[in-house]
Amino acid sequence: MVAKKGLKTVSHYYYVYHFNIIMKKFVFIIIGIFILAGLFFGWSIFLRQAGSDFTDYNSGALSKYDKVYQLTGNEVTDSAASENVRKNSQWRGDHRNGIYDETGLLKEWAADGPKLLWKYEGLGDGFTSAAIANGNIYITGLIDDILVLYVFDLKSGQLLRQKGVGKERDSKYPGPRSTVCVNDGKLYIYNALGMLYCLDEATLNAVWRKDLFKDFDGQGIMWGVTESALIVDDKIFATPGGAKNNMVAMNKNTGALIWSSPGEGTPSSYCSPQFIGDQSVPMVVTHTREHIIAFNADTGEKLWSVPQTNSQNIHPNTPVYSDGMIFSTTGYNGGSMLLRLKEGGKAVEQVWKNDELDTQIGGAVKAGDYIYASGHQNRYWFCIDWKTGETRYKVKDMAPCNVIYADGMLYCYSERGTMNLVKPNPEKFELVSSFPVTFGTDQHWAHPVIQDGVMYLRHGNALMAYQVK
Repeated sequence: MVAKKGLKTVSHYYYVYHFNIIMKKFVFIIIGIFILAGLFFGWSIFLRQAGSDFTDYNSGALSKYDKVYQLTGNEVTDSAASENVRKNSQWRGDHRNGIYDETGLLKEWAADGPKLLWKYEGLGDGFTSAAIANGNIYITGLIDDILVLYVFDLKSGQLLRQKGVGKERDSKYPGPRSTVCVNDGKLYIYNALGMLYCLDEATLNAVWRKDLFKDFDGQGIMWGVTESALIVDDKIFATPGGAKNNMVAMNKNTGALIWSSPGEGTPSSYCSPQFIGDQSVPMVVTHTREHIIAFNADTGEKLWSVPQTNSQNIHPNTPVYSDGMIFSTTGYNGGSMLLRLKEGGKAVEQVWKNDELDTQIGGAVKAGDYIYASGHQNRYWFCIDWKTGETRYKVKDMAPCNVIYADGMLYCYSERGTMNLVKPNPEKFELVSSFPVTFGTDQHWAHPVIQDGVMYLRHGNALMAYQVK
């Protein structure tokens, strides 16, 4: 009896012991499920906030950011800024390829850089470039949590007006990313939260606005919208990145939807699209999360898509187009490729792929038969043969940097805080002049702009104008 009782007791404790272990495991599993659910919910909220303007600021709340200034008469007399009057302005020049049609520019700068005509320190946070049209300079910045538009006089550099436009991203690299588009008397401005505003250029009053994520069921992206508006004729194109409304075309005067395309149904990926109008089918080419993709600009039909990925799904560089060829580059070791259009643009084939050049945000320029750009993970300045994809050379100088081209020279603004003048040469790297950018705040990411012999450079809260002619 004693033996049986002892056996029973041991058995009882055995089962109790294992039951407790099982219950502990069960509790840990339940806790883990709740933690994962919480993380998922929090991440969903973050992405929604990263891509949606929840606060609808009325005109009264924004009016305290509105100011009108008077010209003092202290004009910059040695500036060439009044030679030509532009009516429209867009991202990276007339053809969105980083090339500015200028002549007579300096081929070398003084040791301390070209003459600084004027500077303004007070834009607030932001990464946008200057937009120049109709005798004015337009640029945006972040004050408090508000997107503010600044209007400067082109001749004098004096601030004329500022206008509170709406809510703006104020965390995780705060401030606007998208350059103002000036088109036929209207201003088109994205904030990083996915709101597209149309303002009257003369009065700065609101004409219409669209929320890409609410109005088109778009998908928010982690670092905020960086797309700069593309307008062709009466259409403005945008990339909500939704499963149904992957890319849309709207009437530029009213915001009314003209067409919508599901594309590949994947989120947008920070890219400012390119227009190609010399094929049998006019097309808009952009980069979404996993593809470079083309849409019929008239109908929205997806013409083709080609996979191009990287580890972070970040593809901000506008495709470079030249003579039936499209160059696309992406960071995080994503590499570069050249595509050839076929069948009047209805199809495409890959010409070459270069795994070395992985530009993150700096863009690329085609000068002659060569591509010039800087890498991201591969932190070199590259010269790539346009026809073959061969790396002609790579050097550590300047990289990473963004690049534009004017009058036979490359203008390279380095993340290291230097502005560099480089002669394009496929045989060797030729740095001609360089100077440190000492004004401004935070990252050196904004792309330079050249207009009538003046280079406009933005660094955080500062806008600078340099005489380069």
